[in-house]
Amino acid sequence: MRISVVIPARNEEKFIVGCLQALKRQTLPPDEIIVVDNGSTDQTAALVMDTGVKLVRCPTPGVAVARQAGLEAATGDWVATTDADSRPVAGWLEALRPHMESCIALYGPLRMFGLPAWQEGLTELGYGVFLKMMMLLGRPNLAAANMAFHRQTALELGGYPVVEAAEDVILGSRLKAQGRVCYVRDALVLTSARRVKGGWTKFFLQQLKNLSGNPSGYFEPR
Repeated sequence: MRISVVIPARNEEKFIVGCLQALKRQTLPPDEIIVVDNGSTDQTAALVMDTGVKLVRCPTPGVAVARQAGLEAATGDWVATTDADSRPVAGWLEALRPHMESCIALYGPLRMFGLPAWQEGLTELGYGVFLKMMMLLGRPNLAAANMAFHRQTALELGGYPVVEAAEDVILGSRLKAQGRVCYVRDALVLTSARRVKGGWTKFFLQQLKNLSGNPSGYFEPR
């Protein structure tokens, strides 16, 4: 079973090399790594090309559009996604792989880096509690920083909706309607603390929107 890893990137020269290095350290190497350059004006594209990783150009702004471009360019049976400012641990894909035979989509824990050690630990703990709550509500929260899914099924569903900051959660919900979705505890991804640069209150409000089942005010068409 072939696995493609897709990363959208816009002006990510600070983080993209660290992300790609983490992917190249995987104990189960991906069959394909795709970076979607979403109209960067810095050195992002040049840094990616220097690594020999496949670069897809997507000048239309928006992370949802960029993720869709990566999905359509991927050739693997499965697509695993992360973000340019994230660093999957070395055993990430190896932890996900055994579940690909019985599930249609997978997701795992996140821990922020770039914070004091005790805060980093709390972010993983807090996010784990949030994920457990979502599971109990029957709405697993599949975040694109740590998510994998069967590529053909996602394409048949139309892929990512053009809804910023909610496209991953909505695709995850659509995939759940098609088959089994599993949480993989050992598939840890480290992600940068810039997610809380606007303050913890703003960050938690976004999580509450996800918890409500209507992230970013989006409603599925009937």
